[in-house]
Amino acid sequence: MSVQAKICGISEPVSLKAAVEGGARWVGFVFFPPSPRNVAPAMAGEMARLVPTGVRTVGLFVNPTDDVLDAVTGVVPLDLIQVHGKETPERVAAIKARFAIPVMKAFKVGAPEDLDYALTFAGAADRLLFDAPPPAHSALPGGNGVAFDWTLLRGRSWPLPWMLSGGLTPANVAEAVRTTGATAVDVSSGVEDAPGHKNPARIRAFLDTVAAL
Repeated sequence: MSVQAKICGISEPVSLKAAVEGGARWVGFVFFPPSPRNVAPAMAGEMARLVPTGVRTVGLFVNPTDDVLDAVTGVVPLDLIQVHGKETPERVAAIKARFAIPVMKAFKVGAPEDLDYALTFAGAADRLLFDAPPPAHSALPGGNGVAFDWTLLRGRSWPLPWMLSGGLTPANVAEAVRTTGATAVDVSSGVEDAPGHKNPARIRAFLDTVAAL
């Protein structure tokens, strides 16, 4: 089984280089000011232009307004918009229609009903992303380094592509893939040595592990 990987929360060229050279299929830039991974659009635009053909750029937003999306997409060439807030299927469809960029909707998975809810986006989103609910004290919707019960995904089929996120690391990604059947995985805090600071060696270790699956 071929598994593809996304390295999210890239804010430095050295992290981008490690991700691209290591074989990441997606590289993600966070546009959410409370996050330690938040990056200025101008910097993200410079890095995005270094991304080679075959690697897709992703912009992560939380409940973005059209003005925010306009400001970012005007300077950052994005292949995929990831929304990580309380966006409805209607809002996802509207973003896709207005910006003509595919949209991935993220979901916090704590119970089977959360997966049932994700199905209501089948006609609106291009991809789904399953993440862990944030800890009670966290202001961040993702990137908290916690996993959810992967067995909730076991045996489920989906009408559109999906990605697994939430607490993945080089040490547990193989188990996560075996349990869920994921063909795409997303990591952020699991390849950092401090919040918002990616470790190139950990990026390479994660991507090497995924490549061997």
